[in-house]
Amino acid sequence: MQIATTITQFLADEQSASQRQDRDLPVLLGQVITACKIISNAVNKGALSGVMGSLESENIQGETQKKLDVITNEIFTQTIERGGQLAGMASEEMDDVYQIPAQYPRGKYLLVFDPLDGSSNVDVNISVGTIFSVLRYQGNSAQPAAGEFLQPGTKQVAAGYALYGSSTMLVITTGNGVNGFTLDTNIGEFVLTHPGMTIPADTKEFAINASNQRFWEAPVQRYVTECVAGKTGPRGRDFNMRWVASMVAEVHRILIRGGIFMYPKDNKDPTKAGKLRLMYEANPMSFIVEQAGGLSSTGRQRILDVQPEGLHQRVPVILGSKNEVEVVLSYHAEH
Repeated sequence: MQIATTITQFLADEQSASQRQDRDLPVLLGQVITACKIISNAVNKGALSGVMGSLESENIQGETQKKLDVITNEIFTQTIERGGQLAGMASEEMDDVYQIPAQYPRGKYLLVFDPLDGSSNVDVNISVGTIFSVLRYQGNSAQPAAGEFLQPGTKQVAAGYALYGSSTMLVITTGNGVNGFTLDTNIGEFVLTHPGMTIPADTKEFAINASNQRFWEAPVQRYVTECVAGKTGPRGRDFNMRWVASMVAEVHRILIRGGIFMYPKDNKDPTKAGKLRLMYEANPMSFIVEQAGGLSSTGRQRILDVQPEGLHQRVPVILGSKNEVEVVLSYHAEH
């Protein structure tokens, strides 16, 4: 009988084969994995556990928080804070840096995360997820300031996401490709089911919030119009449109079968450079997409090259199958 490879075994093997020999990273990722298991359980219980619905509060983004936003944020911080691998954490749901309590040892990493991506879908039982990114702490203070987190995406040590759908999956990269694991509830372990994930270079699917069409810039208007025109248009083939309103679900579909996801710059709110958060969403997902052979851009530059200016900075996002992203970028260049 062939024994399945668990994520714990996989990370240990990866470290053994790596020249870095960093034992702290797989330990930290193991704690992240535990947090994702706990969140998966909370999400899957749904209304049975009384955690559905919204709170009378907003996060730093000005968005109404779901009960599960707060619960999953606490799960992450409380599960990971005591391990000794972290100098600090930052979350989409918290205004400022989360400092490791004084009674716990400090480590050499920083963790940024979106504890429940797509939480607006929770009450209608559509897939949601968790996104995380690991950075190396370059400072010496026991309480790192926000500026210590403001590293470009190229500095990420690891990134990943958990998808809470028909099954719970965890997709991760440490800079050596992308691998996917499925939670086997019988043994309580994530098992390697999608080794060496790659994004097809070509696609006939695009994902975008079409309700914002009147606000899009000309290059995106052109691209979507040509896709909708299908075989009779300049692209000469039919496209399908998808939209889940959960970045984890959108990116996961692209990893499995290709596609392009766009939340582009628009003029709906001129004070916002984009919709998605650079640190918690765009950077980790761009790292994963590029490691899987895709491309990721703001439309003007590679996302991983963007120098962050704030913990909650927003950016436009265009990512996915290489050839389609290049088409959109060529339209931006022409414009």
